[in-house]
Amino acid sequence: MMISTQIKILVVEDEHTARKGLCKLIESMGEKYQIVGEASDGKKALDLILSLKPDIIFTDIKMPYMDGIALIKAVSNLDIKVNFVITSAYEEFDFAKQAIALGVFDYLVKPLTYTEVEDILLRLETNMHGLNGRDITKGKLYEDYPNAHPMIKKALNIIEDGYALNINQEELAERLGMTREYFSYLFRKEIGQTFSKFLRAYRISIATKMLLTNEIDKKEIPYHVGFSDEKYFFKVFKEITGLTVTEFLRKNI
Repeated sequence: MMISTQIKILVVEDEHTARKGLCKLIESMGEKYQIVGEASDGKKALDLILSLKPDIIFTDIKMPYMDGIALIKAVSNLDIKVNFVITSAYEEFDFAKQAIALGVFDYLVKPLTYTEVEDILLRLETNMHGLNGRDITKGKLYEDYPNAHPMIKKALNIIEDGYALNINQEELAERLGMTREYFSYLFRKEIGQTFSKFLRAYRISIATKMLLTNEIDKKEIPYHVGFSDEKYFFKVFKEITGLTVTEFLRKNI
């Protein structure tokens, strides 16, 4: 169930076309998202934040007068609860790291797509209203890797939200604006194992939690964690845990 109250959004971007484009994109997603203001720099945005008190702020990093990092720092000193989403160019990762350290909700790499913005807004809405429907997997996967590259943290977010889907390395790399080869190298460097091995292990970790509850029929669990073949699920489960499913249940129940 989603909350019907409108969510107020402020867009901060110095490039006029990009700012108007993002506003139009958000407005196309329905009346529950209300663009309450726009600003071309952080200084103007700060004045609007004080008067409009938005729920969500999409902000660029490099802007005149006051950049996105300075804006986030300024707002953090005020008694205003707001969720920041950084929009940045690929080469601005050092700034993005600073933003993450300041507690921004997430960041998007330009050019922005409808799917990415929609995903961010849905996750923000869930976070704001405490509507996490996946209590069994509650938590932020990227928090286990606090020093990881921002793009890898974004990949971990995608894995956490979509582990039950047919995620593959090539599509994920494309979504993040990387070549498959560079993404593969960076993921292994930052996480310490290959993408495919990590994804299998994560899916099995979710499966073990599901096995210990009665919320899902145990025969359906393989399909709920992204496996299309039950026999392959059992094989991977044994490889990861060292136990068969039956042995695991006998040991833990």
